Amino acid sequence: MSRPDGRHYNQIRPVILTPDYVIYPEGSVLITAGKTKVLCNATIKEEVPSWKERNNIPGGWVTAEYAMLPRSTHTRKGRETDGLGGRTQEIRRLIGRSLRAAVNLEELGPRTCIIDCDVIQADGGTRTAAITGGYVALVLALQDLIKGGDLSPAVLASPVAAISAGTLDGQPLLDLCYEEDSAVDVDINVVMNADGEFIEVQGTAEGATFNREELDAMLDLSAQGIRELIRIQRSTL
Repeated sequence: MSRPDGRHYNQIRPVILTPDYVIYPEGSVLITAGKTKVLCNATIKEEVPSWKERNNIPGGWVTAEYAMLPRSTHTRKGRETDGLGGRTQEIRRLIGRSLRAAVNLEELGPRTCIIDCDVIQADGGTRTAAITGGYVALVLALQDLIKGGDLSPAVLASPVAAISAGTLDGQPLLDLCYEEDSAVDVDINVVMNADGEFIEVQGTAEGATFNREELDAMLDLSAQGIRELIRIQRSTL
C-alpha cells in the first residue's frame, strides 16, 4: 500500500528531538515527527496540589497542559479563551497520566512538575508526540535536581513514549499522518514504557469495526515504533 509520504506500513515518521529549545524552563524540547511539531516545556514547582496536601498524601505530582496554536492547522483555530474544549481536556489528562508513569512520585517529594505541550504544527499524532517529547523535557528538568543532590536518581522510572496506529482496508499502518488519520477505518493511540508494558491504549472504529487479530497487529506495530522512539529519547538524553 502506498502511503502519502512514501513510508512502509511499519515505518515511523522521521523524529527529531531538540533539547533546550527554550532557555527559561527547567526542561525544554521541540519534538518534530514528520510535519508535526510540538514544543514541550517542563516547570518544577516546590509545592503539591492542594488536594494532596489536604489528604496528607506523600510524594509529588506530574501534570500537563496542551494547546494547539491558532495556525498549527490548515485554517486558523481559535484560542480556547472561553474554557477548554472536551478534546483538549482529554488530551491534557492523557499526557499527565502517561508522564506520571515515568516518575516515582514518592521520590519526587513535595514538588509538582508541569509539562506544557504546545502544538506549533499539526499533521496527525499531536498527542502522542506531546507524550514522547514531554518525557524528555521532564527528564531534563529532573536531571538538574538529581545532579544537585536534591533528588535521588530513583525518581526516574522507565522511559515512556507514545505512537498511533490504524488500519485502512485491512492493512495495519504505523504512526499516522493527518491524511491517513482522517481516512483510516480504525485508529489507536498507544502509550508504553521501556519494559514493554502498556500505560494506555485508546482505540476507535472510525469507518468499520475491527477484530482481535487486527487489534493485535496494531499493538505489535505500536510496540515496535515505541521501542524506536525510546531509543531516540535515550540518545537525546
